[in-house]
Amino acid sequence: MDLALLRTFVAVHRAGSFTRAAALLGLSQPAVTSQIRTLERQLGRPLFHRRARGVTPTAVGDELAHKAAPHLDALLRITEAEREAAGALRTLHLAGPPEFLCLRVLPALAPLVGQGHTLRTVLQAGAEEALDGLAAGHHDLIATTARPRGGLFSATALCDEEHVLVAAPYWAALVDPDRLREIGPAAFDGIPLVEVHETLPLVARYWAAVFETRPGTRPDAATVVAPDLRAVLECVKAGAGLAVLPRYLCQDALDNGQIVALLEPPVPPLRTWFLVVRTGSLALAHLARAHDRLLRAAAHW
Repeated sequence: MDLALLRTFVAVHRAGSFTRAAALLGLSQPAVTSQIRTLERQLGRPLFHRRARGVTPTAVGDELAHKAAPHLDALLRITEAEREAAGALRTLHLAGPPEFLCLRVLPALAPLVGQGHTLRTVLQAGAEEALDGLAAGHHDLIATTARPRGGLFSATALCDEEHVLVAAPYWAALVDPDRLREIGPAAFDGIPLVEVHETLPLVARYWAAVFETRPGTRPDAATVVAPDLRAVLECVKAGAGLAVLPRYLCQDALDNGQIVALLEPPVPPLRTWFLVVRTGSLALAHLARAHDRLLRAAAHW
């Protein structure tokens, strides 16, 4: 059986789409369709159900993918090992939210540069956009808090991020702890909010986890909107209002008194980060090396 046909078949099986697989393989969509039809004729069985949006594998297709994919991945690992032995430089394309990439991911991967790697990053706050780029082959690895579904992606939990409700000392002094325990988040009325988006994603998640409610409609909601958590932190330090921030980002400011935690709940809200790659791509040595380095670094975050 032609290995090229099997490679195309596995790509379609993982991508769930002839068009998406064609982009990843560097082929035209008609070429991919033709190869799958050829393979189906050779086997005498259909491998995919054609749907209005993509394809789904038949039982025969699933069985073939289960048998063939590990061997194709092993061949890819052999090829990559030979390329590395020949001294070929490899570029790793990364994407994710700017603050997490800048403060966590890139410092952890920086030592790879001395091992012949080059790094290219795309700062994207939106998980959907980053996943679309990964699916299209524009990125090799993304960091996201949205765990994807489907066979195209492989996601590994990286770390948990604790969220803290913070404000500058001036605003914190206006919050009565007894009143906060009595009436909940209404005790913050009158304090401006600083957020990454008008929809208050971090504040809403914190309110739901800690107060079991949603932020009320306020005329001063999202007084400052900055799509980078580092900018949110600087605004909070300067007295712009309260915000919900990851502890890793604001711990130094908490330690030196520039900001104050308005509440320390017994069970703090957490958000899980995932490393996401295309299924099978960890057979690429440079990508597997970066993936492993990030997992080891995250144990200390």
